[in-house]
Amino acid sequence: MIVKHSIILAGLMLALVFQSSAQRRGSARTLAAEAPPLAKTEAEKKILSALDHIRGSGEVYLEVPVTDGRMLRLLTETAGARNVVEIGTSTGYSGLWFCLALQTTGGKLTTFEIDPGRAAEARTHFELAGVSQMVKVVEGDAHENVKRLKEPVDVVFIDADKSGYLDYLNKLLPLVRPGGLILAHNIDSAPDYVKAVTTNPGLETVFYMQGGGLGITLKKR
Repeated sequence: MIVKHSIILAGLMLALVFQSSAQRRGSARTLAAEAPPLAKTEAEKKILSALDHIRGSGEVYLEVPVTDGRMLRLLTETAGARNVVEIGTSTGYSGLWFCLALQTTGGKLTTFEIDPGRAAEARTHFELAGVSQMVKVVEGDAHENVKRLKEPVDVVFIDADKSGYLDYLNKLLPLVRPGGLILAHNIDSAPDYVKAVTTNPGLETVFYMQGGGLGITLKKR
């Protein structure tokens, strides 16, 4: 099953290189990517409803665009991820996109947030979406708190202090399983991180620039 997921994922990452170029030209595919996702199950419908509520009510803070959220979900589900780690919970918007995948894979999300107010708001949103049982919100400095992680990780998402991206990478990469993914948002603002993931022979990185700029890195087997 892991091999099958890896083959699918490799094909997807190759397709992204060509897709992003067409989307920057304002193709029809860009409009399709920005359309609301369709719900297949009641659980999915509840999460999507919570996402709509958060964005419609303005209860968002430095969140990912919808196009990037959909990509997070797609990559996570394609990888068959069971253990996702997110750095930068904010108000839980990106976390809910992960939950769309995790309610299918049977996985869990551990998400780190330094601001107590945003962490509390994120918990409210996770409760609204009916996914609290699969999410653990950790408050405090993620640079220190990630040291407590011990289990293998399938997907890491970094979307916090840009100057800290490289430190997060160095601390979490040993936990990422071979064939796992490291995703980084607003990648143009983290040049040291970009250099690290593009010069390490144990990693393969492509960049998806349709939304806020997403670095997609595969930890090679």
